[in-house]
Amino acid sequence: MEPFFWPLETNSFRRFTPESLAAIEERIAEKKKKQAKVNQKTKDQGVEEDKLTPQLDLKAYKKLPSLYGDIPVELIGEPLEDVDPYYSDHKTFMVINKRRTIFRFTAAPVLCVVSPFNPIRKAAIKVLTHS
Repeated sequence: MEPFFWPLETNSFRRFTPESLAAIEERIAEKKKKQAKVNQKTKDQGVEEDKLTPQLDLKAYKKLPSLYGDIPVELIGEPLEDVDPYYSDHKTFMVINKRRTIFRFTAAPVLCVVSPFNPIRKAAIKVLTHS
């Protein structure tokens, strides 16, 4: 018999890694190329494309909806890939604390030096998101 509800344990949470950042940069470059082609083809025409908007239930400083299941203990306070499709081509990552509050941070280097994978930056993020 199949369950009628979403499973309580989901695997929608993945750590934010250098490979994740490279994939985001690749999507950004692909989107720019696609936008340039559209602009060349439709300079005179007023064609609008469908634009994604951030999901209201996944805004920063709001609680993570129960639809996404329980976050594994080892991922609490750790940088995660964003589950909101709007941010799939933005250089951001999210952190969820014990109270299931969502925090978003930029993946760009801080002061043009400190990458998002620097241990000092990771420690600062843990301090900021600590409940």
